[in-house]
Amino acid sequence: MNKPLIHRSPMPGLGLSMGITITMLSLVVLLPISALLLKGATFGLDNIWETVNRERVWAALYLSFRLSLFAALFNLVFGVILAWVLVRYRFPGRRILDAAVDLPFALPTAVAGIALTALYAPNGVFGSIAKELGFKIAYTQWGIFIALIFVGLPFVTRTVQPVVQEIEHEVEEASATLGASRAHTIRRVIIPMLMPAALTGFALALARAVGEYGSVIFIAGNIPLKTEIAPLLIVIQLEEFNYDAASAIGIAMLLISFAMLLVINLIQVWSRRRIGYV
Repeated sequence: MNKPLIHRSPMPGLGLSMGITITMLSLVVLLPISALLLKGATFGLDNIWETVNRERVWAALYLSFRLSLFAALFNLVFGVILAWVLVRYRFPGRRILDAAVDLPFALPTAVAGIALTALYAPNGVFGSIAKELGFKIAYTQWGIFIALIFVGLPFVTRTVQPVVQEIEHEVEEASATLGASRAHTIRRVIIPMLMPAALTGFALALARAVGEYGSVIFIAGNIPLKTEIAPLLIVIQLEEFNYDAASAIGIAMLLISFAMLLVINLIQVWSRRRIGYV
């Protein structure tokens, strides 16, 4: 009697794979978060609330999360468009543009901040044009917004690109032969297929923007109650050796970020279920 063939996976077994995964997850994610929560527990809930419930802290949190959300929404729209253009069209300089998308990944954030400040300062190339038009970019919330767009755009584009490559032209042609207009095809066929990947890129861009520090502090101006971001407040507290206050602000950012990402994940689940019904 012939023995059944055993198909061995090139990957390690479940026990080894799970052990490696949990170990790396613990070292990179769980231990730092646990240390932050433990520090907050020793500080006390009342002291955490007293630290966070200040006008300067609320202003910094509101500024960081508001501009991060707006920048992520901007990147969601234009990142998807950029991914579509890079995959579907051939034009001179396409490869250069495709390589430039990864520039925020390779460029140190401090260098990016200095470069953006040089461009958008009142004496910079774009800043001087804005000055002639009567408004200012650098050292305002507009400068922070531009910096957050710069660091977050690649997350959406690189996440959506593989999905665009998998969409066959026949799908659009079939929709057209059934009498659908281009707008209807985009709304009912293309967007539902891109939505899960686009929301993943949106979540990544939002998470990167919320915690961004290096590229923002040079162009922000760092004026309390106006252009001061929450990560800068944490750094200020650390420089003053006030670790309890730093952990309190960090816990506040963690809870707000978790709530926003939870909502995004719920939208992703809904979009995947909707694709099944479309």
